[in-house]
Amino acid sequence: MVKISKIETIIKQIHTPAYVCEEALLEANLKLLKEVSERSGATVLLALKGFAFKALAPLVDTYLSGCTCSGLHEAKFAKEYFKGTIHTYSPAYKEEDIDEVIALSDHLIFNSFNQWEKYKAKAVGKTSCGLRLNPEVSSSPVDLYNPCGLYSRLGITKENMQNDKLEGIEGLHFHALCEQDASALEAVLEGFEARFGDLIPQMKWVNFGGGHHITREDYDVEKLIRLIKDFRAKYNSINVYLEPGEAVGWQTGPLVASVLDIVHNGIDIAILDISAEAHMPDTLAMPYRAAIRRAGEVGEKPYLYRLGGPTCLAGDIMGDYSFDAPLKIGDKLIFEDMIHYTIVKNTTFNGVKLPDLAVLHKDGRYEVTSQFGYDEYKRRN
Repeated sequence: MVKISKIETIIKQIHTPAYVCEEALLEANLKLLKEVSERSGATVLLALKGFAFKALAPLVDTYLSGCTCSGLHEAKFAKEYFKGTIHTYSPAYKEEDIDEVIALSDHLIFNSFNQWEKYKAKAVGKTSCGLRLNPEVSSSPVDLYNPCGLYSRLGITKENMQNDKLEGIEGLHFHALCEQDASALEAVLEGFEARFGDLIPQMKWVNFGGGHHITREDYDVEKLIRLIKDFRAKYNSINVYLEPGEAVGWQTGPLVASVLDIVHNGIDIAILDISAEAHMPDTLAMPYRAAIRRAGEVGEKPYLYRLGGPTCLAGDIMGDYSFDAPLKIGDKLIFEDMIHYTIVKNTTFNGVKLPDLAVLHKDGRYEVTSQFGYDEYKRRN
């Protein structure tokens, strides 16, 4: 799937810093996800942990069937801004939250038998209850994002399964992928069925979790559809759910920044009005190198700069990039693919301004949908 960005056509209108979601690119992803749903029979949900852009909720509702949530606040957000079903999972629920979580959720998934035993009397009959299981199979490329890693707290292992406590449980959930392809899912399914296949015929649904990088250009969509259809056929047309996070917002828009200053200390250093620490934390956590439009690797282009943020953190550095021409104060840089797992994770560290949220509509209209200032910092401190 070739996606063509039009962000440069309105670059002069963008007051930085700003996350800009391009409506046409988002819709292309959503259309593909809906096609997967229609052809496979699976229900595809939006994982709010990866994409919670409320201004675009009506567009998402057109193509997807609801939201998956990680606790009370995401469930409330889903209820307020989206129209579909709400599925909630948390490693542990607080007593003060559970009644509201149950009332909001169509599916409620428990991480342990302790949690299930504690809350089942409240939940059964009011929501469809499920258990998160750990298939103990994963090829996740980064330990930080590996739900099936050694000593994982996420999901019940085969060793800890208690079949005598399944009364009232209607579904099973697993999540073992991180931005991976259908072959990785195939391996996980084999492990899941080997450990828990005897439980599946008793269930109404199985949730395949997230990490399915369906909208990536080289993703084998046909294989995914075959895997889902074969699984459903094997288990009497059981309901299957997918909850991709990155696949919804993948390559749908950038974070646009401005050069505030240029200093020299053995290398030219451009200080930007965005922060790796506050605005794009995965670049430090994973870590990974963000792509910048028309920039290259060290030595690829003639003018080299280290790019850093405006905070006091010494390591608030995006990396070293080369450019065709010298950077100037006031230049705008386009950090590609910054819509998923950014706005949901950013912070006001050092009191830095949160970037605006904006939409480039299909008709070429640029709209700022949310703005943030001092109140965001004050409210959190």
